[in-house]
Amino acid sequence: MSSIIFSILSVYIFIVIGYLAKRTFKEKIDDKTITILNVYFLQVFLTFWGLLIHPVDVTLIYAPILYLVIILIAVFLLLLFTKKIFLEKKEYSIAMVAAIIGNTGNLGIPLNIAIFGEQSIPYTTVVNLVNIFVVYTIGVYFYSRGNFDVKTSLKNIVKLPILWAAIVAISLSSNGYKPPKYVLDTLMMGAYASMTMQLFLFGIYLYGTKIQELNKKLISWIVGFKFLILPLLAFVILYNLEMDRLIKGIVFIELIMPLAVANVNLASLYDCKPKVVTALVMITSILFLGIIFVGIKLLDYL
Repeated sequence: MSSIIFSILSVYIFIVIGYLAKRTFKEKIDDKTITILNVYFLQVFLTFWGLLIHPVDVTLIYAPILYLVIILIAVFLLLLFTKKIFLEKKEYSIAMVAAIIGNTGNLGIPLNIAIFGEQSIPYTTVVNLVNIFVVYTIGVYFYSRGNFDVKTSLKNIVKLPILWAAIVAISLSSNGYKPPKYVLDTLMMGAYASMTMQLFLFGIYLYGTKIQELNKKLISWIVGFKFLILPLLAFVILYNLEMDRLIKGIVFIELIMPLAVANVNLASLYDCKPKVVTALVMITSILFLGIIFVGIKLLDYL
């Protein structure tokens, strides 16, 4: 249990550093520059490192397929109701996508190790890979729609180098490529820099964010969908499947992860109310500290 708590709390160190840095230096810190450096450069290292460090194995395909199917069903449900509830364009974009982009990497992987042990690593790695594609396809599209038309939003997906880096890394890994240690060390440096900067950027946007001024309906929608509707959907589907309980447990835990900091990156990149998204990430992260223990209890019934 202590390892779970440590895995969660360690994430907040760099968030606090980012918050204090913005509070101290204010306008001297350019939020957009940090976002561009992270999304267009450092996250390419993170993608390569994450996909090459563990070889892609086709026998692990069940976990990511399950994860993706549940996410796509969730997106369909969101499409049915969100447009009727949120008329303002940017709020609609946030309501459509924020809840399905969970923190499956920085938090999900170490947390699953704490719960299931190191045997979970191959499964969480491929689930995180699927989540990368969700973030940089569905996520990019809807955050772009806050300011751009459909055509431009689709172009924005193609423009991001992370998606192409993932495709190249998967191709190399599938063909048995094993990078030498000096290549992995270089990629690891960029990967850790990216993870640190994501959390740092989150802290920056947290400064000046006033939760009491946010749309309460939007907060309720995101929190309700993330921690009630999505877990219920996942539980019903997983409960009725004949499959290894380890795989079902990992998929369930990954789906109840709080909102990922990647939401802040994309909201900032496409000017889709990044401070609102930052507040939503923080709210779900705080609530998650209690919800995770309920989630662990539910694993006994899968």
